[in-house]
Amino acid sequence: MSGGLDDLLGEVDIMLDSAPGGIGAKNKEKYVAAGVKAVFQGGESAEVADVFFHGTVNYEKGLGVDYLKLTSCNTTGLIRSIDAIHKAVGVSKTFITIIRRVADPGDTHRGLTNVLQMEAIPNHQAVDLMNIMEGVDATGLLVHTPVTHGHIITISASPKQKMSVEEAVAAFKAYPRIMVVRIDEGFNSNTSLFQWARYMEYPRADMYEIGLFEETVGLSGDDVVFAINIPQESVTIPETIDAVRASLEMQATGAEAVALTDKYLGIK
Repeated sequence: MSGGLDDLLGEVDIMLDSAPGGIGAKNKEKYVAAGVKAVFQGGESAEVADVFFHGTVNYEKGLGVDYLKLTSCNTTGLIRSIDAIHKAVGVSKTFITIIRRVADPGDTHRGLTNVLQMEAIPNHQAVDLMNIMEGVDATGLLVHTPVTHGHIITISASPKQKMSVEEAVAAFKAYPRIMVVRIDEGFNSNTSLFQWARYMEYPRADMYEIGLFEETVGLSGDDVVFAINIPQESVTIPETIDAVRASLEMQATGAEAVALTDKYLGIK
């Protein structure tokens, strides 16, 4: 196939727009003129879409909607883990700390400096979580770190009913797109999960699941605390496919759509 964006618009039912932030909004003008639906990447402005979308939480809100915007990689994985507890016993509030990779692999123009850079609270991931998960109060801080493979998020969640550590781990294991791993089995870092995906012959070492470190699950009073790894290059792929299913009304419920997406991607 050859040609430009205008030629492509005549050949598709829906566009997956992963253009840099701000460019997607300009592209939308062409999508509207051509009558083409679109899904925008998480870094685009919220105003570009009709629904802020997450497949396992608000799939039904996206049914038949022309323009959906995904959550960022960190927000995507964060919502999965919080929703695992929320679906089990409910969550009233959460506090998160994001240890964020400073750049994607290959972004050498940013450089890798000997620095840990702070952002003011609340970070956008906490604000976005509240947008998606109504009724959950969230705040958090973010630290930029000089690494490129994945983010680590530590989380403290206040359940509406008391949970034991064992019950929390069981909720995580039962939830789609969360892989519970053990430090004593070698999963002690962001890179160990990347290497696992590579050795398991995931395409391009893309890991669709978040990694949740089982030995970090604990209690602080009644709050459940734990840590997760976010594979930033691939974690939003399942939710992207969910968004296509919702916008084109391929499945009527989130449960059915998520199960089919996971089957297609080979997520166990």
